Amino acid sequence: MNIESFTIYLIPILLILFLYLRGRYKHEAAAVEVFTESIEAGLTEPSSLHPEIDPNLCMGAGSCISACPEHAIGMIKGKAVLINPTHCIGHGACAPACPHNAIKLVFGTAKRGMDIPQVDANFETNVPGLFIAGELGGMGLIRKAATQGIQAMESIAKLKGSSNPYDVVIIGTGPAGLAATLGAIEKKLRYVTIEQETALGGAIFQYPRNKVVMTAPVKLPIVGKVHFQEVSKEKLLEFWQGIIQKTGMKLNFNERMENIEKTGKGFIVKTTKGSYETRAVLLAIGRRGTPRKLGVPGEDLPKVVYRLIEPEQYRNMHVLVVGGGDSALEAAMAIAEQPGTTVTLSYRSDAFGRGKPKNRDRLKEMSEKGMLTVRLKSNVKLVNKEKVFLEQDGKLMQFPNDAVIVCAGGILPTPFLKQIGVIVESKFGTE
Repeated sequence: MNIESFTIYLIPILLILFLYLRGRYKHEAAAVEVFTESIEAGLTEPSSLHPEIDPNLCMGAGSCISACPEHAIGMIKGKAVLINPTHCIGHGACAPACPHNAIKLVFGTAKRGMDIPQVDANFETNVPGLFIAGELGGMGLIRKAATQGIQAMESIAKLKGSSNPYDVVIIGTGPAGLAATLGAIEKKLRYVTIEQETALGGAIFQYPRNKVVMTAPVKLPIVGKVHFQEVSKEKLLEFWQGIIQKTGMKLNFNERMENIEKTGKGFIVKTTKGSYETRAVLLAIGRRGTPRKLGVPGEDLPKVVYRLIEPEQYRNMHVLVVGGGDSALEAAMAIAEQPGTTVTLSYRSDAFGRGKPKNRDRLKEMSEKGMLTVRLKSNVKLVNKEKVFLEQDGKLMQFPNDAVIVCAGGILPTPFLKQIGVIVESKFGTE
């Protein structure tokens, strides 16, 4: 090959290489900028299941970046990095996408632990016959919660029979409980599904009106594949109500589980309306069933509630919203849009690390317009009939108040789980 021919081939190759390197440089510069902003804003703690990337194994393929629907991963110095930790909500698509096994999915971090009940690959706890699926086990994502409920029911269907009247008692009607109930119907199991609320339960169904929920396609028993990407709370409720009517699914509403007792042939589940002898139990109760409280005087007043249902009921009222997650931000903004309201959002940390960017941006805009007041690094100290007392920067302040909405999430019912023998582990960045 002469020099002229060599040059003809070399120039396109160099051009392609140049364009590739320039594009990669731009992407890495953008990733560094996002990562730096996250650190400066204190948004470094993922709230759920998230990837831990081993830089020694990462070869910079970038497949994890393409697989992440939340754009939480970027490339820095040729290595994948979790650049936007608070965007990660537990999809887990990055780990199987990595061709070099450089990613493992973990709960909690070195700074903030997460209590997780011990379950095996079949979602069975250390107590034989007792299963856990969904948010209680650390999976709040709709698709994953529903999938876990289905898989748990498949495992329950394989258990050896017994003389109990029921094969399974399903506790909770969130995505995991409803999907599991469909599985029980499909496998012709003798089941009963109970729900402590008066209507469909689960964290999704307690969201404020018109809240948009992110999810992904999921294959449900009997129903088949369901294609959802973004769906409002109302559309999701309508979808499930249609399935209930179509399948004849039986759900016992307004029936709260009070205790689970182990027997020689299974369990006795005691509720506010009776008891059920069963071969197996599936706990799909979520974490929000036990709301995290403030622990301050006056919290037992009727004006203190733990979720927002209808913003309109707070018209012409002084309202305090407590919390730093999306539910708190969305509640504060929804109420602030009502005529005559005065809204204060109190959060103990110095940044809304658990809120989605679009919520944080909108909150900032509304705050700058004077539609509501944000008080970071503040704590509620006292609630009385007419006022609320906050401490911020060492100063005690008081404000007129008609209602307090606490959106501080839920706590794992650890005492109950331990009482029935379930081992609970504190995860600090572990699988």
